Amino acid sequence: MSGLLFWAASLTILNAHKAAETNSSFSAGIAVEIVTPDPLLPVSGGVGPSVPATQKLGELTVRALYLADEDTELVLVSSDFLGFPGALSRRVCALVPDIPSDNILIGATHTHSAPDCYGFPDGKGGINADLDYVDSVIEKMAEAIRRAKANAQPATLKIASGRLAEKIAYNYYAPELYDRRGSALQVLATDPNPKPIATLVNYAIHPEVLGARQGIVSPDLIGPLYDRLAERHAGIGIFMNGAQGGMVTADVRGPDGKDVQTWEECQRIGNLLADETLRLLEAAPIQSDPALEVFSRKLYFPVESQELLTVMEFSPWEYELNAKGEIATRLNYVQLGDARMLTIPGEALPNIGFYLKRNLGTEHPFLLGLTNDAFGYILAKEDWGSFDRYRYVSRVCLGEMTGEIYIREALDLVEKSE
Repeated sequence: MSGLLFWAASLTILNAHKAAETNSSFSAGIAVEIVTPDPLLPVSGGVGPSVPATQKLGELTVRALYLADEDTELVLVSSDFLGFPGALSRRVCALVPDIPSDNILIGATHTHSAPDCYGFPDGKGGINADLDYVDSVIEKMAEAIRRAKANAQPATLKIASGRLAEKIAYNYYAPELYDRRGSALQVLATDPNPKPIATLVNYAIHPEVLGARQGIVSPDLIGPLYDRLAERHAGIGIFMNGAQGGMVTADVRGPDGKDVQTWEECQRIGNLLADETLRLLEAAPIQSDPALEVFSRKLYFPVESQELLTVMEFSPWEYELNAKGEIATRLNYVQLGDARMLTIPGEALPNIGFYLKRNLGTEHPFLLGLTNDAFGYILAKEDWGSFDRYRYVSRVCLGEMTGEIYIREALDLVEKSE
């Protein structure tokens, strides 16, 4: 073949490849809204009174990642709060009627340095939550979803999973019992250059380097994670937590055995988590037209925890209970390219996370913790109330059968969706 003919044939192949990418039905967009209260509001680290805040480090945000193919839309939302109840999520979805509410998955990063969105009792006959502030968060979250969809453009996808470095997380109750594997996806624009639009990080960790007691409004280590991703030209970051219950927390143990609870430690862990995520993604192949399917079902949990019953009774949000006194929530299963995602309506313990990942039938399992609801801890029945170390997590769990019901329903949804 002559040089001219070879060049022409190569150009034809290149153009065909570009055309295939251009004709892809997959699109993506992302948007961010700042929700840092001004003036500052008290911060919540769990059930009980909030702690007055005197300063802020970083900005609290809500982030919406919109993904779509020719037939299906999906929105993944991350919010810098301890938890974002399903009752509030439903209000957000109602403000975005052009996207099916079952396809909007709203999660919380679980920072312990943000205002209360649960409506915890304040110990004085009232609640901690500032209702005007919560209303503003709902409006801004809906706006982020609308803008993410408006920003959507043709895109490709990279998906990666693997073991991350040490000194990011550990289990406070049993140091070695935590999932060192992370999963990530990155969406890249196809026009004019294949540059990252957004990078999603899925890893199990409590972002509580600072903790509520310091009275600092902050996204904690998630803020530096986002900054590092932007610094490394990975697009806009979005974090979805994993099975981090009981108690998979940030590894802030210093050489002297004492916890290092500083902003610099937030930066160390956030930077390391970002760098490790990008290491995984570096060698991941591009998926030019990934298929997208979203499945959902309603499930019910018996409520046995007096602490959580008290929260529900005092809360101004409308919790959905059936005639049996069971609380309802939504479960989602997502197929995206060769990734598989399951939502968890609370903080599942690591053994539940290991089991679910093992049964998702993919090399790229994503567990989206504290998503669609935030019902406290989710334990296996064998662990619930079984020994002193789990006394607190058993109290702040809906009931003995919560884990059993969740696992059964989740894997049944997976099976029926394949």
